[in-house]
Amino acid sequence: MAVVMKQQDRAEEAVEAIKSFRHLCSKQAQESLDNLLIDLYKKCGRVDEQIELLKQKLQMIHHGEAFNGKTTKTARSHGKKFQVSIQQETSRILVAGLWESTLCHGNLGWAYMQKNNYDAAEVVYRKAQTIEPDANKACNLGLCLIKNGQFDEARAVLEEVLHRRFLGSDESKIISRAEELLREIELQPPAVSPLEIGEEIMERLDLVMNDWAPFKSKRLPIFEEISTWRDQITC
Repeated sequence: MAVVMKQQDRAEEAVEAIKSFRHLCSKQAQESLDNLLIDLYKKCGRVDEQIELLKQKLQMIHHGEAFNGKTTKTARSHGKKFQVSIQQETSRILVAGLWESTLCHGNLGWAYMQKNNYDAAEVVYRKAQTIEPDANKACNLGLCLIKNGQFDEARAVLEEVLHRRFLGSDESKIISRAEELLREIELQPPAVSPLEIGEEIMERLDLVMNDWAPFKSKRLPIFEEISTWRDQITC
């Protein structure tokens, strides 16, 4: 029923239907209902609720409650069955896989980016890269690093994509995206080091002090007293 409502652009009604009737469904059906809810939340723009549900699914994995306590489960895609491991499921919840559409159930990295929370998204993509590294995740990590002003690290990650060091690096769309992100980095203004900023401020202060007291010595009073005492001794 909820799937039909979604197809009819009645996503909000579908959400309420699941919440109202899911207690009548079996325990085995709850995971599928969660996946459908995540997809509906994304369609409705209810990103905060999507994030909370995704985090709950990660908690279930952490506590060994996912897959009914098993290490793998049977999934279906386009009428075909295949096995999914806990590791793969964790990666899928964190971010979309290389061959998986980001529209499929949504993922935590995408959701955080929709909230412009690039710090959290960066953490998610870093973790996902340690589980199942690929070029698509690397590009998304590069984007987060750019948004967070970490241009040097972003450049290093994206150059690894162009050097074909990740699975999927030979895909033309991935290469184009990495090149586009690198061009975005080059358009950023050059970073100014704190030392350069400090020197610039001191130079401006010197100019101001010269305008106020052009004939006054720049030396501190204690050095003026030492010079006077030295002159007296010489005499």
